[in-house]
Amino acid sequence: MNRETVLTEALDLLDEVGLDAVSTRQLARRLGVEQPSLYYHFRNKRDLLGAMSEAAMAPHATAPLPTPADDWRDWFLENTRSFRRTLLARRDGARLHAGSSPGGADLDRIAHKMAFLTAAGVPGDHARTAMMAAGRFTVGSVLEEQADAGDGTDRTAAVPPELPPDVPPMDHESAFEAGLALILEGLEQQVRRAQDPDRTGRDR
Repeated sequence: MNRETVLTEALDLLDEVGLDAVSTRQLARRLGVEQPSLYYHFRNKRDLLGAMSEAAMAPHATAPLPTPADDWRDWFLENTRSFRRTLLARRDGARLHAGSSPGGADLDRIAHKMAFLTAAGVPGDHARTAMMAAGRFTVGSVLEEQADAGDGTDRTAAVPPELPPDVPPMDHESAFEAGLALILEGLEQQVRRAQDPDRTGRDR
């Protein structure tokens, strides 16, 4: 039994029972081993959940990095959408990921993305703020979406019906895209201001 096997089974268990019900006891039973055997790979449940979070993020963490030929706006949108797709791929994916910290190769990828944005003309401080804002917005959006889903199967649940009748319903994906567009619009405005400082007064 290697580490990869344990993580694969742990993520399958997550999809079946949800984050609250994941336990080292259930995982050991699923693997057909004694519970202490898991401690060879993970010191405790916290370590296991951290490794599960890292493994669950693999589709986003291994996505192609931006190149100088890419349009930074298109890349920013796709990078955030990729993050959302990855969180949605696992039941309670946003809860599993929330609070985790990047390390190692992830930090190198973040540095590459920041360098790409700044080379494209995005001021460094605004690039960092926008990436953080988009990431946290995405986690929050997926938390709401997966909470509405309940059993992790319906990921397009509409806004609850108790809203006033004059407020049109919006599905989760449309709400996410609308919010993401606003973040990008704000970042584009900051880029224009940085490129034309005199514009600041005209935009007020």
